[in-house]
Amino acid sequence: MASGGSAIRGSRVGAGPMGEQDRGYHAERVAVSYWDALGNETVRYFAANVPDEEIPETIDCPASGLPAGRDKANPPSVAKLEPYKTHLAYVKERRSPEEAEQLLDDALQQLRARRGTVAS
Repeated sequence: MASGGSAIRGSRVGAGPMGEQDRGYHAERVAVSYWDALGNETVRYFAANVPDEEIPETIDCPASGLPAGRDKANPPSVAKLEPYKTHLAYVKERRSPEEAEQLLDDALQQLRARRGTVAS
């Protein structure tokens, strides 16, 4: 292989050193630490001019998926998970047993009328 090419591959001829002046101005920022119930720390950076009330009190920890808060001594607890409800469970919440009985009787009468087995 012959040498003689550019010492740094991918650089342009005449390109100067990459430095802060070439990348633009970095805004002032503040680091905010969050801790979850397992003790995992997550750091988020916010612009220094953002009011404190706009910085969230809790976030979801990317390591554990648990909620993480700003107080290391008292991390937020896991919210109680609602169990999966079936369609029947939602129906039972909306209807009283008497309404359910009436609806069942009406549906059975319609079915028997279609089949021709209605009792007189």
